[in-house]
Amino acid sequence: MAKILAIVADTVTFQVVQELLGQEGHQVRVVTDDKEGLELAKELSPDAIICDGTSPQINFLEVCRLVKADRELTAAYFILLTTPEQFEEVQELDAPFDDFLFKPIVKQELLGRVRASERGRELRAQWALTQQELDLSRDRMLQNEKMSSLGELVSGIAHEINNPITFIYSNLTHVQTYATDLIELLRLYQKELVNPGAEILQKQQDMDVEFVLDDLLKIVSSMRNGSDRIRQIILSLQDFSRSDRSGWQLFDVSDGLENTLLLLQHRLPAREGRRDIKVMKEFGNLPQIECYAGLLNQAFLNIINHEIDTLEELTQEFEESESVKFKPVIWISTQVVDERRISIEIGDNGMAISEDITAQISDPFLVAKPVEHSLALGLAVSYRIIVEQHKGELTCFSEPGKGTRFRIELPLRHS
Repeated sequence: MAKILAIVADTVTFQVVQELLGQEGHQVRVVTDDKEGLELAKELSPDAIICDGTSPQINFLEVCRLVKADRELTAAYFILLTTPEQFEEVQELDAPFDDFLFKPIVKQELLGRVRASERGRELRAQWALTQQELDLSRDRMLQNEKMSSLGELVSGIAHEINNPITFIYSNLTHVQTYATDLIELLRLYQKELVNPGAEILQKQQDMDVEFVLDDLLKIVSSMRNGSDRIRQIILSLQDFSRSDRSGWQLFDVSDGLENTLLLLQHRLPAREGRRDIKVMKEFGNLPQIECYAGLLNQAFLNIINHEIDTLEELTQEFEESESVKFKPVIWISTQVVDERRISIEIGDNGMAISEDITAQISDPFLVAKPVEHSLALGLAVSYRIIVEQHKGELTCFSEPGKGTRFRIELPLRHS
């Protein structure tokens, strides 16, 4: 039912308005003075205002203009009570009222005007919602285009880095073989040349030949390991930034999680005031699922990033002795739910999420408005990717003293 404010001076109109609208279940407030009416309007924020324009005690034109000029009251549906004789004069004044009603009041006409005000309010609410949805759709399109462009850029850079690294990595095999052969050849020379000359002995002493021979293969091995590490990161970047322009793709969730962890590896080692974050994995034998691989990787990244942020925030609140004892852990498990769905659980032993954040995660308009918690925004993006775009489920379980756990369920196919 609507909140209605009536500003009328004569007793008959006062009683008619109050009784008719009160019987319909509306919340009605009636005053006889325009100043009191304006004060009550600011306090009540009514859905509709009925103002008597036939009474000399009420300056209806001033009331109407002040109401429509107030940002908080402008949405109120303004109904002017007038007479047929007075109506022509009122029209010449160009008053910004929404509707009018002739006196004496007819019950059905009054109720019809109030229903019109309710319908107008509903239409305005629908328009506002539609506008929000349009803005959100636009923001989503821009965000998707941005992520797609970023993915193509990352993929291009990874490809450019991959070429020289592949050249270095493949040639290190030959370098290691050549170095091994040369060392063996030098050992043979040392055996055959029992009494080397003074110049050779001096050179051996200056370069510490035994240390060089021992360290050379270690250096080549380290270079090989480093190159292999770079290649793994490049492959992870290429997989993480997979383009979704081609639509649904078959995707190995375990590989996606491993690649995401590899990209976040730099955040896991110990820092000042915090021990290493241990990641415990228990991956089931999952079939490939049909999905937008790049978007799903983004969802995993946001959630795991949130877990790391939570653990770091918790250790900052500890005393130094407590932070040394606390062992931060993130666990990730996957399993097949049934023949149609799989599940992924990502949890931590940090602090619980506040109810404000959990309430915002599923807010469809969160990405289109400013938020207090950036964590909520990242999780909201993950919610949209998992629930809206992949028709899955994202559930958050958070309890003080036990940390937070996210459960994701995804369908195997969308066709």
